[in-house]
Amino acid sequence: MGFFQNLADRFYLNFIADERWHYVTDGLKATLIITFFALIIGVVLGFLLALIRSTYDRTGKKFLKWESIGDFLLWILNIFAKVYLTIIRGTPVVVQLLIIYFVIFGSVNIEKVVVAVLAFGLNSAAYVAEIFRSGIMSIDIGQTEAGRSLGFNYWQTMWYIILPQAFKNVLPTLGNEFIVLLKETSVSGYIALQDLTKGGDIIRSRTYDAFFPLIAVAIIYLVMVMIFTKLVSMLERRLQQSER
Repeated sequence: MGFFQNLADRFYLNFIADERWHYVTDGLKATLIITFFALIIGVVLGFLLALIRSTYDRTGKKFLKWESIGDFLLWILNIFAKVYLTIIRGTPVVVQLLIIYFVIFGSVNIEKVVVAVLAFGLNSAAYVAEIFRSGIMSIDIGQTEAGRSLGFNYWQTMWYIILPQAFKNVLPTLGNEFIVLLKETSVSGYIALQDLTKGGDIIRSRTYDAFFPLIAVAIIYLVMVMIFTKLVSMLERRLQQSER
């Protein structure tokens, strides 16, 4: 009984006393907000970057072979996309977070949640872009030619024929990227933002007991990942059924 009584006392000290459970719930709320809006930025920007790069690769417009101003703009956009992907994928997300907060917005009074959303959204976009691009490029070029033979222009062919197939192909990888994004938000504490991980660490600093708060944080992350994985699996099955 003494062992269980000790656990009960430690649980009370960490979560019940002084309503310390609020650190966990408030942190969880911040984590979900950051993940949700960063996910939107990552998908939208990543999709646009993937379209730019895949269009450039498929149309084969090379340097000094432009036939219109559109070809020149595509070349410029492709260079920007490649530089962006190289920088974002080549540097740690925590460094990007610190640069955005202390350098870019260092002299501006801005909400830390907004900074975190921008940092994780821009970081995720680089990986989402390559996922989408690989999915688009995996579709046989004959699909594009078939669309053009039906009277579709390039963008209609891309929207109605290529992208639906590409999305189905990359869905598992895309779901994994979203899970990584959720877990990456745990470094938000570097800018003193109280996310889920920081909330657990605050409790630890108050009670000097690391076991309960950190295990609680780990369990919450695990449950969220399991739920998200289940949702992705359900979507995959739904898409597979629609093909039959």
